[in-house]
Amino acid sequence: MNPNQPHTLPPTYFEAVYQANEDPWHFETSPYEREKYAATVAALPRPQYARAFEIGCSLGVLTEQLAPRCGHLLAVDVAAAPLEKARQRCAALSQVEFRQMSLPDEFPVETSFDLIVLSEVGYYWSGPDLSQVTNLLLAALVPGGQLLLVHWTPPVHDYPLTGDEVHDFFLQQTASNGPLRHLHGFRHNTYRLDVLEKI
Repeated sequence: MNPNQPHTLPPTYFEAVYQANEDPWHFETSPYEREKYAATVAALPRPQYARAFEIGCSLGVLTEQLAPRCGHLLAVDVAAAPLEKARQRCAALSQVEFRQMSLPDEFPVETSFDLIVLSEVGYYWSGPDLSQVTNLLLAALVPGGQLLLVHWTPPVHDYPLTGDEVHDFFLQQTASNGPLRHLHGFRHNTYRLDVLEKI
């Protein structure tokens, strides 16, 4: 990763995006997103997880699909507007908890997880912040816990990193004596999915 990369995109960036458009990435309506969400849920190796953490839940479309697989699901986002819609969408799902939170500066250090979902978020961080987030996620993941990564791979001008840079950084943690092992993954023509497990 280039040390001269731009800084992590701030919460104000996302607040402005959601102010301009309630569903700026078409999470609710796009056939592409629908297929990707189905592939994401299908990639989970276990039928059930006791405690899960979804980073960057946005409008809660994926949250709603993850919830039946989770005893408790903490879903966070940096912006208030999408969280309000996510709460409405998942109002009947008592196992889902939403919080407004900005990583790496804020992190739910009071608990541990057996599933962490990082979908379409990692490329918003600078290289140093991605490294810091990775350390926090590894500390929060129980042994045998799984980390599911899904990211758009074409470069985006505004984003500090690409999806491939995010996934490659995490895959470096699977090298000999690393804390993670790679369970499986695949590359779509515009996104990449990898599932890792803490040793």
